[in-house]
Amino acid sequence: MLFAQKTSTPDWRLATRRTGGAKGYKPPGMTLSAAQIEQFVEEGFVRIDDAFPRAVAEKVREILWRDLPCDPNDPATWTKPVIRLGEHAEPPIANAANTPRLHDAFDALVGRGRWWPCDRMIAFPIRFPHPDDPGDAGWHVDASFPPEQYTDDFLHWRVNYRSRDRLLLMLFLFSDTGEDDAPTRLRIGSHRDIARLLVPHGERGLSITKLGGEAVVTADCPVALATGAAGTVYLCHPFLVHAAQMHRGRVPKFMAQPGLIPKEQIALERADGDYSPVERAIRGAIA
Repeated sequence: MLFAQKTSTPDWRLATRRTGGAKGYKPPGMTLSAAQIEQFVEEGFVRIDDAFPRAVAEKVREILWRDLPCDPNDPATWTKPVIRLGEHAEPPIANAANTPRLHDAFDALVGRGRWWPCDRMIAFPIRFPHPDDPGDAGWHVDASFPPEQYTDDFLHWRVNYRSRDRLLLMLFLFSDTGEDDAPTRLRIGSHRDIARLLVPHGERGLSITKLGGEAVVTADCPVALATGAAGTVYLCHPFLVHAAQMHRGRVPKFMAQPGLIPKEQIALERADGDYSPVERAIRGAIA
């Protein structure tokens, strides 16, 4: 998950000047085509290439390597299949989440003015080439709010039919990720099934443990792999069922998997009919 507070947005102009300019960046209003937005509604995700500069991804990896108990140049020290790092809010990380391309895409998918800029990420699953099962590769939906009796155990956190406190699931690729490099698996269209599962449970929703057991209804969905070059971001519907997998490649995979936090919660009844694509997907599933 990613916690985002009302803070000033990093000076992206300075960041792009330091990393060779804004080559490959579309102007605001052009990140996603109408076809891509409809793909998001139907399939539950859209891939954005060059969402942030490759040089920024390199700086993020440098920061994360300093926290890892292993040597980037010695594979013999990569003794675990996955290591999870905690919160980071250094400028390169904030820069990666606050490019004009991403801000424009957030506006297009969740509505202008309805989201908080991201200033930090709190979880980084770093995956290493390793023969052992990582132990965290089950199909699931990310939780978004705590139970009534607060706990830090995220297995007891919950999801409801309005995706309280989460607008998007986002996959930030900080390293080149091919099919052998433990790309996240995505069940295409599964967000619709999850919406229908959640409706009977109202505002309270379900814990992700309970929801994970019921998500077997999505087992027949086709699977896509979240591959791409460093700097790629996948913007996913918050109900999209996804899973990690073993790393069969040669180079560690660096990524973050935050959520986009609402300034305005998802609404499924709007007097003006101004529904975002995220809302349209839910409404279409439960109609």
